[in-house]
Amino acid sequence: MTFNLKELIHQSTGKARSLHEKNVNPVFSRVLEMIGFAHEYTEGEGCYLTTTEGVRVFDALSGYGVFGMGRNHPVIRQAIQQALDLPLPNLVQMDVCLLSGMLAEKLIQCAPGDRLEHVFFTNSGTESIEGAIKFARASTGRRRILYSKGAFHGLTTGALALNGDESFREGFGDLIPGMVRTDLEDLDGIERELKKEDVAAVIFEPIRGKGVFYPEDDNVYPSIQKLCRQYGALLIADEIQSGMGRTGKMWACQHWDLAPDILVCAKALSGGLIPVGAILYSDAVYKKVFSRLDRCVVHSSTFGQNVIAMAAGLASLHVFQEEKLPERAAQRGEQLLAGLRRLQSKHELIRGVRGKGLMIGIEFGSPKSLLLKPAWAILHSAQNGLFAQAVVIQLYRNHRILTQVAGHHQEIVKLLPPLIITEEEVDAILAAFDAVLEECRKFPGPVWSVGRQLVSAAAKQTLFART
Repeated sequence: MTFNLKELIHQSTGKARSLHEKNVNPVFSRVLEMIGFAHEYTEGEGCYLTTTEGVRVFDALSGYGVFGMGRNHPVIRQAIQQALDLPLPNLVQMDVCLLSGMLAEKLIQCAPGDRLEHVFFTNSGTESIEGAIKFARASTGRRRILYSKGAFHGLTTGALALNGDESFREGFGDLIPGMVRTDLEDLDGIERELKKEDVAAVIFEPIRGKGVFYPEDDNVYPSIQKLCRQYGALLIADEIQSGMGRTGKMWACQHWDLAPDILVCAKALSGGLIPVGAILYSDAVYKKVFSRLDRCVVHSSTFGQNVIAMAAGLASLHVFQEEKLPERAAQRGEQLLAGLRRLQSKHELIRGVRGKGLMIGIEFGSPKSLLLKPAWAILHSAQNGLFAQAVVIQLYRNHRILTQVAGHHQEIVKLLPPLIITEEEVDAILAAFDAVLEECRKFPGPVWSVGRQLVSAAAKQTLFART
């Protein structure tokens, strides 16, 4: 019998939601229905997704930053096809793989600072974080790791122990010990911890994904790096979402001229068609981890160096450099940020706009208008973050723009559009935000109506959680 994937997809098109409700995650499916996102997509190309109804949606979410070069980039597809067509010796394990050596060389060449000399390949960002925890502990002989409040480094057990959002940790019991939550802007507090000389590393997202936060004072990160050097701790940069040109530089930590001891990346390195992750680390760390002949595979990953992933990574780096995507992100990001700040002066509900390149957060706050204050209060009596969710829903429903709320209980909408976005598409996003926020001047009005529906849904969820 011939296997025909195209025919199988054709036979099942339109059944995605029912299949997920039955076999995968019914609660997530219900949430998508509640917020109006319950569409089945049949195509993805460049900056756009297409639904079964033929509606084109601008993807300003990019799979949480995976599709930096857009969806189904032809160079990535071609590289994967070439790798499949070649009779390559994949996953021999007791060998050294040519493609992983080639990709490692390319990553080191474009790495920030002057310390990163080795690469370990993984299948995801969270797996890279797990490896970084092990490497930091092994290389320093210390147990504790400092991480930021509000941080998000992944959802496997080790990475979850570094998560600054309690909603992700709830219900999973005791996590690995030695992880210490701190305020990265409290330099005195960080120094007090480092002085104990039992801290293996300070891990940070140069720009926090949950909320698009980073220090206003440009001296904070360099000061933390200096303290780490002084007290023998490592500096770990989590560039899973902020790396690969997203912020207008190849790596976000380059905005502060940092030289981390360990850097983790994933997401956009893959080109979006097969998982690829990597840990870049110093020679000093390498010599402590892989310290003897009998420890040459003390850390490994079965599929980490598979030839399809390595081919995709090589092709992705080629596209980022050939198409100058970091530079394009800087240009379009400047245009988008400037336009959003103009909207801030026009719409009182915008409290702030921040970001670098095409990693942008729009934060909303309580209005001064006597007409709108009660509406805001109604939403916040139920749950913080419902206004931002109402904006997201209206952007999708009326303007066919897919965005996300930047984190649990945050009145922040995050934009992560593909780095190939055009000037005209930036203008369209700005016009859509302007139109949605103009609707907010009306009470009652469509945005507040959506908000009331979310209040009702939040109340039902609370009741469901208690029963």
